[in-house]
Amino acid sequence: MFLAGPLTNEQVKSLDGKPSEGAVDTFDCSHPIPQGSRQYFEYLQSRGVTHFKVPLSWAHLLPSGLSSQSKQAVVTCYQTLLKQLLEVGLQPLVILHGSTVPDTLKLRYGGWESQELVEMFKQYAEFVFGEFGELADSWLTLSSLDELRDAELQNAVDAHISVYHRYHQLFPSRVLSNGDYSVLGLDMEDMLHQADTLPKSDNNRNNLQTSSCSTTYCKTWSDVASVTSSERDAFLEESFPVDFQWATSSESFKVEGGWLEGGKGQTIWDHFGHEHKVFDNQTADVACDSFHKVDYDVYLLRGLNVSTFQFSISWARIFPSGHWGSHLEEGALYYDKLINALIESGIQPVVTLYHWDLPQALQDYGGWRNASIIEAFMDYADFCFSRFGDRVKIWNTFSSPWVVSHAGYGTGEHPPGDKDYVDAAYQVTHNILKAHAEAWHLYNDKYRKTQGGKVGIALNSDWAEPMDPSRPEDIEAADRYLQFMLGWFAHPIFVDGDYPATLKTQVEEKINECPHSKPARLPVFTPKESQRIRGTADFFGLNHYTSRLINNSDGGCIPGPQGVGDFQAHVDPSWPSTASDWIYSAPWGLRRLLNYISTEYLKATKVPIHITGNGMPTEYSGETLNDTSRIEYMKSYINEALKAIHLDGVNVQRFTVQSLMDGFEGPQGYSERFGLHYVNFDLPDRPRTPKQSAYFYSKVIEKNGFAPNNLLFHVPEVKNTESNKLLSIPPSTVPSQARVVWRKFSSQSNFQRKLFHYGTFPQGFSWGVSSSAYQIEGGWNADGKGPSVWDTFTHKPGSIPANANGDVACDSYHRLEEDLYMLRALRVKSYRFSLSWSRIFPDGHRTSLNWKGVNYYNRLIDGLIAYNITPMVTLYHWDLPQALQDLGGWDNVNMTETFNDFCDFCFATFGDRVKFWMTFNQPHTIAWSGYGLGQIPPNVKNPGTAPYRVAHNLIKAHAKAYHTYDDKYRKSQGGLVSIALNADWVEPKDVNVPREVVAADRALQFQLGWFAHPIFKNGDYPDAMKWQVGNKSELQGLSWSRLPSFTEEEKSHIKGTADFFCVNHYTTKIVSHVTARLNPQSYKYDQDLSEAEEGDSPTTAISNQRAVAWGLRRLLNWIKEEYGDPEIYITENGVATDMKTTVDDTDRVFYHKTYVDEALKAHNLDGVKVKGYIATSLMDSFEWLNGYKVGFGLHHVDFTNSNQPRSPKRSAHYYYQVMKDNGFPLPDDEKILYGLFPKTFNWSTASASYQIEGSWRAHGKGLSIWDKFAHTPLKTSNSDNADIACDSYNKIDEDVEVLKKLKVTHYRFSVSWPRVLPDGTNNHINEAGLDYYHRLLDALEAANIQPQVTLYHWDLPLELHKVGGWLNETIVQRFRDYADVLFSRLGNRVKFWITLNEPYIVANLGYGYGTFAPGIVGKQYIAAHNLIKAHAEAWHLYNEKYRATQDGLISITINSDWVEPRNPHKQEDVDAAQRYLQFFIGWFAHPIFNGDYPDLMKTIIRKRSLAAGLPESRLPEFTPEEINRIKGTHDYFGFNHYTTVLSFPVDLGKQQDYEGDRGTGTTHDRTWIESGSFWLKITPFGFRKILKFIKDEYGNPPIYVTENGISERGAVNLNDIHRSHYYENYINQALKALVLDGVDLRGYTAWSLMDNFEWAAGYSERFGLFYVNRSDPTLPRIPKNSASRYATIITCNGFPDPALGPHECLKPDPEATTIPSVTTAHTIAPTLPLNMVDFLGLELSPHDAEVALYVIFVFLLVSVLGIVFVVYRLLKARRKLKTAAE
Repeated sequence: MFLAGPLTNEQVKSLDGKPSEGAVDTFDCSHPIPQGSRQYFEYLQSRGVTHFKVPLSWAHLLPSGLSSQSKQAVVTCYQTLLKQLLEVGLQPLVILHGSTVPDTLKLRYGGWESQELVEMFKQYAEFVFGEFGELADSWLTLSSLDELRDAELQNAVDAHISVYHRYHQLFPSRVLSNGDYSVLGLDMEDMLHQADTLPKSDNNRNNLQTSSCSTTYCKTWSDVASVTSSERDAFLEESFPVDFQWATSSESFKVEGGWLEGGKGQTIWDHFGHEHKVFDNQTADVACDSFHKVDYDVYLLRGLNVSTFQFSISWARIFPSGHWGSHLEEGALYYDKLINALIESGIQPVVTLYHWDLPQALQDYGGWRNASIIEAFMDYADFCFSRFGDRVKIWNTFSSPWVVSHAGYGTGEHPPGDKDYVDAAYQVTHNILKAHAEAWHLYNDKYRKTQGGKVGIALNSDWAEPMDPSRPEDIEAADRYLQFMLGWFAHPIFVDGDYPATLKTQVEEKINECPHSKPARLPVFTPKESQRIRGTADFFGLNHYTSRLINNSDGGCIPGPQGVGDFQAHVDPSWPSTASDWIYSAPWGLRRLLNYISTEYLKATKVPIHITGNGMPTEYSGETLNDTSRIEYMKSYINEALKAIHLDGVNVQRFTVQSLMDGFEGPQGYSERFGLHYVNFDLPDRPRTPKQSAYFYSKVIEKNGFAPNNLLFHVPEVKNTESNKLLSIPPSTVPSQARVVWRKFSSQSNFQRKLFHYGTFPQGFSWGVSSSAYQIEGGWNADGKGPSVWDTFTHKPGSIPANANGDVACDSYHRLEEDLYMLRALRVKSYRFSLSWSRIFPDGHRTSLNWKGVNYYNRLIDGLIAYNITPMVTLYHWDLPQALQDLGGWDNVNMTETFNDFCDFCFATFGDRVKFWMTFNQPHTIAWSGYGLGQIPPNVKNPGTAPYRVAHNLIKAHAKAYHTYDDKYRKSQGGLVSIALNADWVEPKDVNVPREVVAADRALQFQLGWFAHPIFKNGDYPDAMKWQVGNKSELQGLSWSRLPSFTEEEKSHIKGTADFFCVNHYTTKIVSHVTARLNPQSYKYDQDLSEAEEGDSPTTAISNQRAVAWGLRRLLNWIKEEYGDPEIYITENGVATDMKTTVDDTDRVFYHKTYVDEALKAHNLDGVKVKGYIATSLMDSFEWLNGYKVGFGLHHVDFTNSNQPRSPKRSAHYYYQVMKDNGFPLPDDEKILYGLFPKTFNWSTASASYQIEGSWRAHGKGLSIWDKFAHTPLKTSNSDNADIACDSYNKIDEDVEVLKKLKVTHYRFSVSWPRVLPDGTNNHINEAGLDYYHRLLDALEAANIQPQVTLYHWDLPLELHKVGGWLNETIVQRFRDYADVLFSRLGNRVKFWITLNEPYIVANLGYGYGTFAPGIVGKQYIAAHNLIKAHAEAWHLYNEKYRATQDGLISITINSDWVEPRNPHKQEDVDAAQRYLQFFIGWFAHPIFNGDYPDLMKTIIRKRSLAAGLPESRLPEFTPEEINRIKGTHDYFGFNHYTTVLSFPVDLGKQQDYEGDRGTGTTHDRTWIESGSFWLKITPFGFRKILKFIKDEYGNPPIYVTENGISERGAVNLNDIHRSHYYENYINQALKALVLDGVDLRGYTAWSLMDNFEWAAGYSERFGLFYVNRSDPTLPRIPKNSASRYATIITCNGFPDPALGPHECLKPDPEATTIPSVTTAHTIAPTLPLNMVDFLGLELSPHDAEVALYVIFVFLLVSVLGIVFVVYRLLKARRKLKTAAE
C-alpha cells in the first residue's frame, strides 16, 4: 500500500492554474473540485500509489450539526471526488473527522468531554455512511487524537466503538477477517488493506522467512521471525522471582546541581552548558538541586518502594582536577550522606563511577582520547571503592559508554563536542575498555575479599531488526548494527577481550576501499590487554530504550557507524513516538535483545543481566503529571522482561526505570522529561511531585509483577483482651489540684522555658499523621455515598471563602495509592483517619449499607497494614449524614442508639485489623461551634442550652459505643477505644493573683473538663462547671440549670470509658477573670472570663492560633495531675500556613520542632506518659470554614490541578527525621568536649572608651561623634548618653580590681581618640588624656594583666567629622598620625594593638543605615574603603617604625555572624548565606587577608550599578598599588562574634544600596534562646563553624576572639544563668575549633567587663559580667554569677574531664562563697541555676535534696512516734497513779 493525499487548497489552486497563496490546508469542498483533479489522480496511480486520503468536513457537510440540514453542494462535491478516485483505480481512505470540534457545535454542545457531542457525532457518521458508504471500503473514524486528554479521549474512543459497530451493521458483507486486515483502535495503519509492495508492519515482516546463517543474531531472529504480533504482544500475568530487584536511577550531572559547591570542579557538561550549546541556553548549575536535597530524593524512593537506587558519582565533585591530589572532602561527604540515607531506608545503593561528566581539567588534556586518563580513572575508582565500598556492593564502572564515544567524540552532539569518528571515537572506546578493566581488577584484587561486592558495566543498546526480513543482506545489516553498538564494548569484556570480528572486518574493508580518506582507524589490543579485559564483569548491565529497523546500504567512505557498517537505521511509523526523536516504543525488542545477549555474551561467562536503564521522555509542557504514555511504555517493557525470565529462562535480576525524576537531559536541557516525578524547574525549591507513572510503578513493585495476587500483610497481634476501663477518680476541686502546674511553670524565665531539651522517646512511641474523611476524600456523591451536613452547608453559596467545598478535595477516594505513597515515604508508625458515616450508611442507618464505601476503607486499612502502619480510626469527625440531621442531629436523644449501630458495624467490619478507635473528634467543637455559635454545620445558633444538650448526648453516645466494644469485641479483637478531646493551654494573666489562677483552671474545666471529667473521673461534669452554669441559670430566673444532669446509672455507665487519653492541641491563650453578662444566655458568658492571645509568640495563618509551644508541656502536665496520670496520645498538633506557602514551609518545621520538644520535656523531665504524637496533617485539605485558603499539610496539594498532585513539603522531610531519630538525640555539636586550652592561651575581657569612661568634657577631652549623637533627640534609647557611663575615667582601681577577680590574663580596652587628640589631629596632644591611659596601664601591670589596646572603637573626634569623617580620604593620614602618637607614647608597654574595632559597624550602621553615629545614610562603601586604607597605613607604620623596638602584634578586629541557609536544602538559600558572609566578614577580611574585595561582592555591585544607569560600580576600586599595600596587613585575625542567623534571598528590585546589593534577608530558628538584644540569639554551634570558616578562607591565621558575649534587659538578676550557659557553650565550641578543627585560636575575650552604655540601646541592654548599679551614685561593680563561672573556666584553662577526678581548679574560691545581694527597684531576688535547688537555705542538687528530704521525713516520723510513745507512757502511768490513789 502506498498512500497519498489529502488534496490541499494549495494543490486545488495550482490545478486551476491560479497562484498559491495563504496557508496550506486540506481541501474541504467549500469550493468546487478543480478541473485538473482527475489527471492528478491518474498521475499518482501511475507512480504506484494505491490509496488516497479523503478527510471529510463535518462543519461543511452539516453546518448546524443536524443531518436533516445538510449542505447538498458539499455532499455532491465529496461524491464526485470519491468517484474520480475509484475511476482511476485509487482506493479512497475516508476520514470522518479529525479531533477539533466545529465551532458551531462546540458553542452548543461543548467539546469531546460532552456526551451530547458524542451523540451528534454518531448521527453525523450515520449520515456519512448513507451518503458515501458505497463509494469507499476503508474508513477512519477520527484522527489527531493526541490533542485530546482524559475524559475527552475516552469519549472519542467510545464514539469510535459505536460508529465501528454501526458501520458493520450497515455493511455486514464487509466484516473484517484476519486474512484481510486487522483493526486496532483508531490506528490508521492497521485499518488499511495489505499491500503487495514492501511491507512495513511488524506483523507482515514476521511472517516472512529469514535467510540461513550461523550468527547468534540470525539464530535469535529466526526464533522470533514467525511469531505473530498478537503472540508477540500477549500480556503475561505472572510475578517476578521473589528476590528480584526493583530500581530507579539518576545521574549526577542531571540532578545534583551545586556545580561549584564546596570547591567542586567544572565538568565537560558545565562547560558545554555555559557555552550555550543546550536547548534554550539552559544549564545544570542547579538542576534538581539534589546536592542539597538528599532527604528529598530518598523520600521519593521510599514512596516508590524500590529496593535499589542507581546513581552516579560526579568525578569532579570528588577530585575537582580529576586527580587524587585534589580530593574534595565535602564532595565525598555528600555521597556518604546519600548512601547512608539509602541504607537507613532499606534501599540498596548501586553506584556508577562514570556517567559522562568528565572533569573539564582532564578534558583540557585530551579527556578519553589521552591514555593517561586510565590511571586517573583507576585512582578515582580506588578512592570510591575505599571510601564507599563498605556500604556499596554493586558498582557500574561506566554507563552507556557508547554514547560517550559516539556522541561525545564522534558526532560532537555531546561534550566535549569532538567531531572525529575516524580516530577519536574508536580511541576513546579503547581507553574506556581498558579503564573499565583496570577498575575491575583493582576491585577484584584489593577490595572484593573484604567488601564482597560486584563490579560490572552498563552498556546501552537498541534492538535491531531487518527492515525487510526477506532480504538476507538486511538481516546481516541488523547484526552489524548490534555489533557496532553493543558488541563494540560487550565483545571485548564478555567474549574474547577483542572487538567483534564483524566490526574489525568492516573497518578493514573500508580502509581498503577508501585509501585516500580512511573512514575509521580501529586500535588494536595487545594479547596482554585482551587477556586483561576479557571477563571483567560480574554482571551485564543493559540500558535499553528502543528498537530500530535496519536495511543494508553502501556507506561509502563516510565515517561513523552507518557509513563504516554499511547500514541505515529506521523506525516503523506505527511505533508510538515519544518526546525524543530517537526513542520509539517497541517493547518486544527488549525481550529479543535479552535473549540475544544471553546467547551471544553469557554462554561462557555465566553472569546475570541487570537492566540498568529503561524509560521514555515526555514533553516538558502540557499534561505533565498524568503521563499515561509512560505508564503504557513501562507496563509493556517490564512485561517483556518478565517474559524473558519466565518463558525464555534469561537470568535477569534487576529492572531499573529511568529515571527517578525529571532532570537535565543533555543537549535537550529540561525540554525532555524522563522522570517518574515531576520537577518544577521554574521554582527555586525544585519541588518534586509524583506522576501517575510513579504510582503505577509502586503498584508493580508491591505486586512484584503482574500476577493477580492479593495483598499479603501481617494482621496485628491481638492484645488488650481484658477490659481497660479506667477506675473512678474523685471529682475535681475548685480550683483543681492541677493548679500546681501553674505554680511549677509560670515563674520560669524565658531562658528556662525555651532551653531546648535533647533526648528521645521510648521505643514503641507512636509517630503518625492525620486526616479526616470530609477534608480529603472527595467523591461526595460517588458510588452511592449520601450527603453529609458539610455537603449541604458548603453547597450553599457564601458559606465558605470562594464557595469552596469538599466535593473533590484531595480526591483520596479515587487516589488511595497516592495517599499510601506519602505514608510509605514518611515511614509513619500510625495513620489517623476518619470514616465517613454517610459513605458507609448513606442515610445514617444500617439499612442503607453501601458496600462500595466499605470496600474503600477495607482497601485503605489493608494498604496501611501491608506497610506496617497502624490504622487509628475516628468514627465521627463532624460529617453527620444529612438524613440524621433532618431528624435533629445530635440534639436528638435517639442519636445515641443510631451512632452505636454505626460503631457496631465498624467494629465488626474493620476491627480485625483496626486496634485503635476514637469515637468522636473534638466533641467540644461539635457542641459549641455547631450548635452554639452556629459557625459550622448544622449551624444551630443556640449558645445558652443547645451546646449543653448536644454534649450530653455525645458523652452518652461515646460511652455506649465504648461498652459495645468492651462487651462484644474486645476479647476477640484486643483493641483500644477512646475519644479525641481538644484543649488550648490556658495561662492566667497574672499567676500571682489567685482569682486569675482560678479563672484559668475554670477555662480548662469548661473546655477539656466538660468531656474529660465525666469520662476520666466520676461520670459527671466538673463542679466548677456545674457551679457556674447552675448559678448563672438561677440568676437568669431559671428554676433549673441549663447544664443537664446525669443519673447515677448514667454516671456509672460513663465513667472510665476510655483506654487512653487523646488530646488535640494547637495554641495557648491568656485568661483573666471577668464578671460576664447574664444575657443572652451563653456557654461563653457562663465561664466568667476573658481570653486573649499570647502576644509574644509567632502568629499563624489562622487568627487567634499563635504558635505557643511551651503551652503543650503545661497542658500535658495538667492532664497528668487532673486525670490520674493516664497514657496520653497527642492526636492532633499542627499549624496552618497560607496557600502561597507551598513546599518551603519553614514555619511548620519550627512549629513541629518546638512542640515535639515540649512533649519530650513532658515525658522525660516531668514523667508524663506521652505515648504518641500525630502531626496534623498528612496533606493540605479542605480546612473547614477556611476552605482552601490555608493548609496544615506536610504535603502540598495543588487544588488548581485536576490531578490533585501531592508534593512533599520541607516539613515532611523534617518530620521524617524526627520520627527516625525518635525525638532529638544530642547531636555531636552539642556534646561537651573535655580538654584544656594551650598554656599560653590569652583570657581576656573587654570594654570601650566611650562606653565606660564618662568624663566626656574632663581635662581637655574633645567631643566625639557619639557625644553629639547621644545628645541628639530620639537617637538613643531612653535618651541615654555616656556623659558619665561607668565613670571608669575616675575608677581605674575599681575596674582593675574586678579584672583580678575574673582571673583574666589580658584586658582589652580602647583609647578615646578625642581624649588624646581633641581635634583629631596631632596639632595638640592632650597630656591629661594620655595620663589616664598611663595610669590604667600601670594598674594593669601591677595586677599582671596584659593590655590589648584598640586604637579606634567608634568615637571619632567631632572635628574630623565636620570635614567628612570617614568619607574624606584625608582621614587615612589623620588616623596614621593618631596611631603614631599612641605607638610612640604607649607602645613600649602595649604589645597587642587593634587598629579598628568592627569597621563593618562603623561603615554600615554609621554611614549606611544611619542608626549609629554619625547617622549618615547610604555612604557605607566609601567609609569602608577609607577604613581599610587607614588600617593598612597604621599597620605599615607600626611594622616599619616600631615593630623592631617594641616587638608587638598589630591587626584589625572584624566582626561577623555565622550564617546558615534558612532552608539548607535549597540552593538559593545557600547562595544567600554565601552572599551574607561575603558582604559581612569578606567585605573587610578579604582585602586584608586575600587582597581586594570578594569577587562576588564586586560582581554583584557592579552589575546592579550599571543596570541602574550608573557609569561605574558604587563599590570603590582599589588601585593595584593599594591592593598590594593593604594585602597582608595583619599579624593575627581579630574576631568579634555573637550570634548566628538564617538567610534567604530577598529581591529589592532596583534599590541601590547595601541591602539591595546583598539581596539577603535573615531570620532565626525559634528554638534559639533570645537575649536582651533583638539581633542576638544563643547559637554556640555557629561560633565553631565561623572559626573554621576563617581558617579555611584566610589561610588559618592566628585568631584572637576579641569579643563574645550576651545581653539581658529588664529587671536585674545577678544569677544570670543564661550568660553562664552562653559562655560555657561558646567557649567549649572554641575548644572544639582548636582541638578538632585545627583552628589556630590564641585567645578569647568576654564582652563585656561590666554593664555599660550600649550605643543606641543606651543602658537598656546589659552585657556585663559585673552589674553596675546606676541607682547608686558610686556606680559599684557587682559580680554576676557568670563572672564566677568565667573565672572558673579561666582558672581551669578550659574544661577538665570529670572522668579523671576532681580538678584543683574546681575548688571554690574562699573569697566568693555567697551570691551578692543588691537593693534596687529593678532587681529581683537571685535564683539558683537550673541544676540546683534551694533546700532549707542550702544549694543542693535535686538528688541530694531528695535524699535530705527522706532523711528529714524519717527523723520526723521517728520523732512523732517517739512523742506518741512518751505520751502513751505518761497517760498509762497517770492511770496507774489514779488507780492507786483510788
